[in-house]
Amino acid sequence: MKKTPETTAALRRSDIDHHFHPFTDPKKLERVGSRIIEHGKGVEIWDTDGNKYLDGMAGLWCVNVGYGRKEIGERAKEQIERLCYYNSFFMSTTPTQIELAKTIAELTPNGLDHVFFGTSGSDANDTATRLVRHYWDIKGKPGKKAIISLIHAYHGSTITGASLGGWRRMHEMGSTLQPDHIHIMPPYWFEFGKNEDRNDFGKRAAKALEDAILEAGPDKIAAFIAEPVMGAGGVIPAPPTYWPAVQEICRKHDILLVADEVITGFGRTGSWFGCDTMNIQPDVMTMAKGISSGYVPISATVVSNSLFSVIAEGGEIAHGFTYSGHPVACAIALENIRILKEEKIIEYVRDVAAPYFQRRLQEFADHPIVGETRGVGLLGAIELVRNPAEGIKFPESQGVAARCVEKGFQNGIVIRGVRDVLEFSPPLIITTQEIDTLLDRTRYCLDQIAKEEVLAS
Repeated sequence: MKKTPETTAALRRSDIDHHFHPFTDPKKLERVGSRIIEHGKGVEIWDTDGNKYLDGMAGLWCVNVGYGRKEIGERAKEQIERLCYYNSFFMSTTPTQIELAKTIAELTPNGLDHVFFGTSGSDANDTATRLVRHYWDIKGKPGKKAIISLIHAYHGSTITGASLGGWRRMHEMGSTLQPDHIHIMPPYWFEFGKNEDRNDFGKRAAKALEDAILEAGPDKIAAFIAEPVMGAGGVIPAPPTYWPAVQEICRKHDILLVADEVITGFGRTGSWFGCDTMNIQPDVMTMAKGISSGYVPISATVVSNSLFSVIAEGGEIAHGFTYSGHPVACAIALENIRILKEEKIIEYVRDVAAPYFQRRLQEFADHPIVGETRGVGLLGAIELVRNPAEGIKFPESQGVAARCVEKGFQNGIVIRGVRDVLEFSPPLIITTQEIDTLLDRTRYCLDQIAKEEVLAS
């Protein structure tokens, strides 16, 4: 039901007074007021003023099967009425926990058969960190504690998640960067290797990992963590030479490989997991978001049989959460996976939506303020620059991507901006006609920004 302007204004005032938003400047929020999203259906959402938006970000990289799935609500109701909650501590479990763990083990790459549940991607990566360090302690190598990750990577916003990630502004807030975290050059060709052949750059980016291992000493490095395709840091697919070299380096130096599938999991790249698309065989895999299509919070950390066999010899695992394997969340995740399978959504992404989306995305390559387009599956990015021929960036103070995002809202689409990169991650059910709408309106926004820049120069 559409809210009156007075009601919306009252909601905004109450929001400012009481709601502490993540990743938001409170003073700006007080000046501008929040956009209050009230309902959604398919790939569209509506705010309390009645404005409709095509959601090109699937909420926050997560609403893979689309909004308003009644069958998911019905499955949740059924589970709540049967068993609303029970914990998985003290050698207890529930049928939905067992079934979901088995289902995930069947979907993940061979050998990843042991599933630990949480509630978010952040805590999944915290769990991975604790488990890999525990593994090395049991192996009699307690010095192997450091985790190597990538500049611009995002692995969550807990203290450990922020430390794993490579966002400087997160490290600076409260000086939260923990020790034993090393950040290296990512496989980001546009920023770090534009004058090189992409394949040569991929090898050089992988060598940055080996250089960091050798500098610290292999006996100090527990693991390397990375996303199969970097997501929130700019949608950055690695050159094809990168992942084969990285896996060889990890094996050579006895370093565990952790794949963060929080964004890339459950169909986003046109396969069940980004590891399938990129031919990666990790020791640990973390996942969240698409596991339930964002309908409820749930995450998982999946470890290989070889890791688990060692961890199982170490006695009690002193780690867990009240809501680890929440039975309602597990039931919803199972229903979400059923929908992905029965409606052949991942095959649709692979064969129809992703090829069309990537082809349309490439049409932006000759735009006067576009330096590069890139993507995999239904992940995409447009890198904005002042002068594409010379690769000159916009001054950070101009906030070009943020301005484009705001113009997107004004024109009925939701996209995301980080640095000067526009990011796309629509629901997996998006049609080719809806892709046209999303990208045609994006072009209109870019045209407006380009005109403003000409007038300002």
